Amino acid sequence: MLRLPPFQYFAPRSLDEALRILSDHGPEAQIVAGGTDLYPKMKRRQIQPRALVSVRRIPELSHIAWMAHDGVTLGAGVTLARVLACENLAIAYPALARACAGIAHPPIRSMGTIGGNLCIDTRCTYYDQTFFWREALGFCLKKGGTVCPVAPGGTRCWAVSSSDGAPVMIALGAQLRLIGPHGERTIAAEEFYRDDGIQYLAKAPEEILVEVRLPCREGWRSTYWKLRRRGAIDFPVLGIAVAVCMESGRCREARIVLGAVGSCPKRIREAEGILEGNPLEPDVIEAAARAVSRAIRPLENTDFLHLYRKKVASVFAQRALHELAGTPLTGGLSGT
Repeated sequence: MLRLPPFQYFAPRSLDEALRILSDHGPEAQIVAGGTDLYPKMKRRQIQPRALVSVRRIPELSHIAWMAHDGVTLGAGVTLARVLACENLAIAYPALARACAGIAHPPIRSMGTIGGNLCIDTRCTYYDQTFFWREALGFCLKKGGTVCPVAPGGTRCWAVSSSDGAPVMIALGAQLRLIGPHGERTIAAEEFYRDDGIQYLAKAPEEILVEVRLPCREGWRSTYWKLRRRGAIDFPVLGIAVAVCMESGRCREARIVLGAVGSCPKRIREAEGILEGNPLEPDVIEAAARAVSRAIRPLENTDFLHLYRKKVASVFAQRALHELAGTPLTGGLSGT
């Protein structure tokens, strides 16, 4: 049986108190919300904080606030289950509801939070193993080693982004509000992620993600498609978020963002350019889907062969765009 290592647990009731505790304990402290990913990683000794600072009791992180003509603000501590229970959110942001519904299973969604999913650690076949397994094989660059088994000749970690929410937030143009010891700042979701398997967030350890601001998306349609081994529980090995704004039967603006194909979500601007200014007709959709496949280079460090994931990216792009266009699907792969 894998057991948690010893640690101190703090449950502050305000942001000021949480920031003070984080400052006092420095790099030995770790923020925890639902803990659905953190605690298993602690058991496997991938992450070994001496102090855990829970943000579950901080009121500012648990609100859902609708703003007239300005969209909605979600506290980072809002659970995935609560997002799914809000019908207005599902109507206004279908991609968000689809992504949350595909995360793990109901007990996990009742504990896991929006902020936790957006900040979730990157994953890799060589990293997400027990301590004993990693010790026997040789520790990887992300934890304790000097070589990345995925690309031994390189100097960087290739662990992949494992968040379902991240590509959706980028596609929807979300803004993230963070508070730290030096004040607060707002950053676009697209700028929040770095192409680095270790330093994958543009967030200091002592900063707290407080809320997510989703702009009003009137006239937009959005969806999310996910590939994984099983129909529940598993992390994505491919996620594609698509949002389009239609005007007079043509696509005025488009956003296509892929997750789990690299160390950060990848926006496919070439495919967006193919869609913009055109009706969502089959030939346009097929051309955009080909551009999606060309743009990604998935590696052999997650489930499924990388060539299969590359092919499914094209198929899922077509399915997502046909869904938003309201046209029937033709050809492509059978259900995965």
